[in-house]
Amino acid sequence: MMIWPFFKSITHFTTMENNNRKIAENTIFLYFRMMLTMAVALYTSRVTLKVLGNQDFGIYQTVCGAVTFLAFLSNALGTGTSRFITYEMGKERPGLDILFSTAMLAHIILGFAVVIAGEIIGLGFLYDKLMIPADRLDAAVVAFHFSMAATFFQIIRSPYDASIIAHEKMNVYAWISILEVSLKLIIVYVLLAFGCDKLKLYAALMCAVTILLFITYRSYCRKIFDETRTKPSFDSQVLKSVASFSGWNLLSSSAASLAGQGVTVVTNMFFAPGVVTVRSLALKINDVLNQFIGSFRLAVNPQIVKKYASGDREGSRRLALVSASCTYYLMLMVAVPLFLLTEPFLYLWLGEVPDTLSAFVRLAIVQALFQALDTSLYAPIYAKGQIRENAIISPLFDFVQLPVIYFLFKHGYPPITLAWVSASAYLILGVIIKPLMVRWIAGYDYPEVMRMVLKCMAVTLIASVLPFTAAYLVKTDSVPGFLFAFLVSVVSTGFVIWFMGIDKTLRKMITEKVKERFL
Repeated sequence: MMIWPFFKSITHFTTMENNNRKIAENTIFLYFRMMLTMAVALYTSRVTLKVLGNQDFGIYQTVCGAVTFLAFLSNALGTGTSRFITYEMGKERPGLDILFSTAMLAHIILGFAVVIAGEIIGLGFLYDKLMIPADRLDAAVVAFHFSMAATFFQIIRSPYDASIIAHEKMNVYAWISILEVSLKLIIVYVLLAFGCDKLKLYAALMCAVTILLFITYRSYCRKIFDETRTKPSFDSQVLKSVASFSGWNLLSSSAASLAGQGVTVVTNMFFAPGVVTVRSLALKINDVLNQFIGSFRLAVNPQIVKKYASGDREGSRRLALVSASCTYYLMLMVAVPLFLLTEPFLYLWLGEVPDTLSAFVRLAIVQALFQALDTSLYAPIYAKGQIRENAIISPLFDFVQLPVIYFLFKHGYPPITLAWVSASAYLILGVIIKPLMVRWIAGYDYPEVMRMVLKCMAVTLIASVLPFTAAYLVKTDSVPGFLFAFLVSVVSTGFVIWFMGIDKTLRKMITEKVKERFL
């Protein structure tokens, strides 16, 4: 009678250690991926802007924006597929073969529907509404067709992505992502080597990369995961469950698409393609920052879902809250020095910095901090699978951005207005709305969640004092001044996070792990 509880506690401890080790290993793989992809993405953006030119770069971003707006359906269904595969694995009663086969069929149907809708609606919008110079309209149409083809293969790739993430094979995910950025880097040099219409060539090569990545994901999954190579089958109940979850998630995805890519289209309706280029470059910084913390979230979210599915609700709650604060602090470590040194960073990145880009980038950095909270606090809702309320409330702040920005542009407000609107929306979502929703939907203790959020805000304010003071005392446009300000930013931010952001127990655990590993 006394042996079983002891054995159970030992087994639980061993399982917890294995799960923590898996999270740590997956995080390392994903951060290795992130660092390389971030460096290559920033470099390729600079060279692509130089090769295509300000006008063609803006046109391509607008065309891709129209395509991405149609592809939000895939994001919604892909997220649902990932959640249900992970949940089935956590229950240890997997019905993965039927689930995957049903999801695959749904994605294929969706892919054809998106392409047909895009060719009918999107092409007419491109001709009639967008401010594209007449001499570049033909190239824009060709780029649009290639982008639609790429969108189809992105959509039908989603179930394979979901399988790799659910099985926590982050090393494979990392290596394929590195292959992707390597191919995109090669594209830049191909553009330099050929003298044909570079916008058409760029769109064709990007489409080819998308198709190759689909083949790579499919080949790996069919070789490793049994459920991905079963005979095609269909279960209406499985589809109903996934569709119900994805249907509500669709509302959130469509709102995010409107707030992001839809605003790009609206901007092009009022301003020249050069303004779209400036905003696209700022969004590139925002995307890189979200990838930075996304690597950690991608590693930890499957464990939150699996703990919840197995009945370990307390373990899921602890992991969700600790990972939320860690996610924010990881973002803060990058955000403070980047915000402080925006101008010299942009000069190093682009060489020739477009007007108003610094202001766009700084607001994109602030927005990324609030997005870190918003994304992290979605994890408990996602684990429970009850996303209806989130899909109704959160998108209201996304949907309202498009008409607000349109109204402000219509009344003569400058382009930077859209960055202020977007940052304000994520402030409300991350700091106010999501803590309430986690309490309401997931049943978390509201004061505990708000203490975590307010502590993050307090750490941000205190961690910013010393770096910004240093910036006033030195000239950051000189190399020594830049390095000094950067060092002060990183050290002071890390110092404040260590002593104020994380509690004594977590500090002790980290210290012991470091000693165990390196001493």
